[in-house]
Amino acid sequence: MSAEARDWSGKSVLVVGLRMTGSAVARSFLSRGAQVTVVEERPSSPGYAELRDELLAAGARIVESPEEREWSSLVAGVDLLVPSPGVPPSHPVMIAAVKQGVTVRGDIDLAVGESLVPVVAVTGTNGKTTVTTLIAAMLEATGLRAGAAGNIGWAVMDAQQRAFDVLVVEVSSFQLHSTTETFSPSVSVLLNIAEDHTDWHGSFARYTDDKSRIFRSQGPADLLVFNADDPIVAALALEAPGRTLSFSIDPDAQSGYRIRNGELITPDGARIARIADLPLKAPHDLANALAASAAALSSGANIESVHAALLSFARLHHRAEPIGENQGVAFINDSKATNPHATITAVGGYASCVLIAGGRNKGIDLSILRPLSKNLRGVVAIGEAAPEIEAAFDGATPTRVATNMKDAVRFAAEMSKPGDVVLLSPACASFDWYKSYEERGESFVAEVEAFISGADQ
Repeated sequence: MSAEARDWSGKSVLVVGLRMTGSAVARSFLSRGAQVTVVEERPSSPGYAELRDELLAAGARIVESPEEREWSSLVAGVDLLVPSPGVPPSHPVMIAAVKQGVTVRGDIDLAVGESLVPVVAVTGTNGKTTVTTLIAAMLEATGLRAGAAGNIGWAVMDAQQRAFDVLVVEVSSFQLHSTTETFSPSVSVLLNIAEDHTDWHGSFARYTDDKSRIFRSQGPADLLVFNADDPIVAALALEAPGRTLSFSIDPDAQSGYRIRNGELITPDGARIARIADLPLKAPHDLANALAASAAALSSGANIESVHAALLSFARLHHRAEPIGENQGVAFINDSKATNPHATITAVGGYASCVLIAGGRNKGIDLSILRPLSKNLRGVVAIGEAAPEIEAAFDGATPTRVATNMKDAVRFAAEMSKPGDVVLLSPACASFDWYKSYEERGESFVAEVEAFISGADQ
């Protein structure tokens, strides 16, 4: 970090959102001598009071629940605005910043721009957390100190202060939206792009453009690892300013990280692992494994450690996670599927299932789910998007509506037959009924366990 970056004496910073990210940003700038104001719109949230008191003691100014007309004065005169990742471009603070010419940078942008160690940045509509976790595990197995940060693990501003050899950062489209030309990861990974967060970005084109920021400011020596099987991603990769390296699960692929004779191989044909030995073998699992291998081997890992990490890697919670079985019916928690693309991938892995789907739509046309009917015995629609889910499958698949998770599990079990899977894969956000996809998944798990034990009778 340069002396200029470290010294913020006499400058003012406005941080919007006091959670793990906001508190890390505030602490960082307070330590550099900045005058820091933190705004929290939901001060009743769990854990907020402790963070507030900590920052007040450190010298920050705290503003709670400002009215819309107050944002302009809060922005006035500040040198930097750092919004939390969920603050949309339409938010009054963002509009005020644009009008007043205030610099806006996200925490990811700040940390990557100041990092003294190589950064691997991972994005995509689906698979980000899995691939980020896997890359970090591969590097750790090699003996490198790898910090998984961003949307998982460390807040990236905290991780940037730690003694890591490599930072592996999961980056959302929200975070990429607030990046600048200083965001230049040593290795960028672009997994896939499908329609998501249209309500936040305003259009699929803008969403795609923000995703492409993962590599836009890379230098000639930097690397983009990209999915050659995704036509949108492959087209974007042609615009990369640095080096590129592809991965593909297409059996006809002739270059990049790929599959040959039942093995994952490197571009020069070296075997990474036999597919038969892997604990996770679904097509998207293999794509994730190739992407992670490409990034890790390009960042200092050795092939033996990559192989070992792949063989020991377990599926993360709320991602096609087996929960239990009752009378020949398996129950699967895929609550992390918060967009239709993820649900399409999940359902495609089963011959026959009853799908529990719905929640808060993110501005996406859910009719694209209709072709899934060939794999579905039935659908249980939940949440705000239940009418849209019903409409998507109207006349194609038997559908019921549940007004709570307990009924959703019961209805799905009643519609299923031995050999089927009851799959929670909502295709929507969770914020109508729950605070997070994790809470939704935990609710599903609790109701499934109660149903299997007979406790819900």
